[in-house]
Amino acid sequence: MYNSLADKTKQFFWLIIKLSIVIGCLFFIYIRLLENEQLEFTTFYQNLIQNHIFSVKNILFLLFFTFLNWFLEIKKWHLLISFIGNYSFKKAIIQSLASLTASLITPNRIGEYGAKAMYFNKKDRKKIFGLNFIGNFYQMLMTLIFGIIGFSYFVFQHKIEIDFQQIIIFSVIGIFGITALFFVAKYFNFSKSYFNKTRTFIKEIPQNMNIKVSLFSFLRFVIFSHQFYFLLLIFKIDISYFDAISAITSVYLIASIIPMLSLFDVVLKGSVAIWVFSFFNNISPLTILSTTTLMWILNFVLPAIVGSYFVIIFKPNLAT
Repeated sequence: MYNSLADKTKQFFWLIIKLSIVIGCLFFIYIRLLENEQLEFTTFYQNLIQNHIFSVKNILFLLFFTFLNWFLEIKKWHLLISFIGNYSFKKAIIQSLASLTASLITPNRIGEYGAKAMYFNKKDRKKIFGLNFIGNFYQMLMTLIFGIIGFSYFVFQHKIEIDFQQIIIFSVIGIFGITALFFVAKYFNFSKSYFNKTRTFIKEIPQNMNIKVSLFSFLRFVIFSHQFYFLLLIFKIDISYFDAISAITSVYLIASIIPMLSLFDVVLKGSVAIWVFSFFNNISPLTILSTTTLMWILNFVLPAIVGSYFVIIFKPNLAT
């Protein structure tokens, strides 16, 4: 009788957590869309109507980009978890979409780590953290590589003045921080042990897997950056391909290095995009905000709504 009561208590506890995640996610999406100080929903909707966003051709094309984006992300995760076991692609879909829903209201989607780990046995959860980190690392690496190239071209083309004094200050702070980490790792055994285990784990990842994960990350970056470009074309923006791609990669670079609540990612990208595209003539802030909002809806809101179902049916893996 005691065990039965304890099981029911655990089930009720998990039900409250799952409902809180889903309700919280949907509530914040509602607030962000309908009470956005940057972009009123009625203005946003009217802009979409005027530019025929809801035509069958445009909807199918945009959804195709979204499908490819998340297909590659799920393929990447499926590949990563094959390192610890033989898991189906269906499980990778569930884990990826449910973790997106659970992480949407956390800074820099950090909640994704814990959400994915809950699907695995306790003995594998540290490895899951590491595998998730590797997947995100390669995605960030692609953003940095192409962002730096794009931003360099953007700065050169528009002769933007850069405050090198601030860059030097940030570099010194960064070097000091890295030095401090090495000092801690050297003189504190627990840190040294932790870094050694992390290094050993990373070395265990097959080279072939690293190459494939980096390839999936590269393809994902290409897909969502060109989805952004396609939206600019729909909104009839007069801009060359190279100017557009350099601006888009610059937006993702700047936005990715600023820690922020994932839910308000659309606000951050909107603000950065307005600044970047202000260097081009005849591009209104309304168009840029509409584009970044649509990108957020397509690549985060829609998958998060699907993921809400998987959060509700989630059964925690309590095995040791």
